[in-house]
Amino acid sequence: MAQSKDTVRRTLVVALLLSVAFSVIVSTAAVSLRPLQQANEQLSIRSNMLAAAGMLTPGATDDEVRAAFDEFEVLLVEMGTGEIVGPERVNAPSAADFDDRRAARNPELSRSLDNDPAGINRQVKFAKAYVLRDGDSIERIVLPVHGYGLWSTMYGFLALEGDANTVIGLGFYEHAETPGLGGEIDNPRWRAQWPGKKVYEDEDKTEPRLRVVQGGGPSEYHDVDGLSGATLTSRGVSNMVKFWLGGQGYAPFLEKVRQGDI
Repeated sequence: MAQSKDTVRRTLVVALLLSVAFSVIVSTAAVSLRPLQQANEQLSIRSNMLAAAGMLTPGATDDEVRAAFDEFEVLLVEMGTGEIVGPERVNAPSAADFDDRRAARNPELSRSLDNDPAGINRQVKFAKAYVLRDGDSIERIVLPVHGYGLWSTMYGFLALEGDANTVIGLGFYEHAETPGLGGEIDNPRWRAQWPGKKVYEDEDKTEPRLRVVQGGGPSEYHDVDGLSGATLTSRGVSNMVKFWLGGQGYAPFLEKVRQGDI
């Protein structure tokens, strides 16, 4: 009987020691691999940004992605005014280092929203804008955008030509929408509808007209056909565009671009 108890005790001790050892190994691996994971996440986001801007070469190497991304100037834009601010306003080493998701949780760098069509709850007071210049003129503008769909917050980029009105492309790098339905926001055929669309009317550059409409809309310049069977995701994309390109978002900044003040 005593021998049986001793055997059980030894088994429990061995199991405990193995559990501790494997926990240490897993924890060490997670910590050591985290920088590599972060680098891969950053590279994926940059690739998606370049794809939205029409600048991602098929089969591009990691170095080529980094080089293409580095051609862009990163600006910090004050939402609602369009003013360019320095990184010291947000306590960041540089505009590129500004973390908008972390800022959205900081009461000093974000605000709660009464009018919240994008379903984001809080909006950062400052947001990044990526600008590609050709000499003294702006060739491309890429704006980070996000909004709630059916199941998730969709994070992506909307790219515009230098006129700050014509869409180059829209792409998402993170979401959890239903595969085959709302997840079709990643479908190249759906994304192919966006290039050439106009954000604003010629006479009104304050309220965006660009929208996603189920079954298509009457305007070939402003309407994108919604996703079949994914009404709420389509509506979420439409509301996201309306919010971020409206007066609470990037509209004042885009007006400054059109006036040549950026």
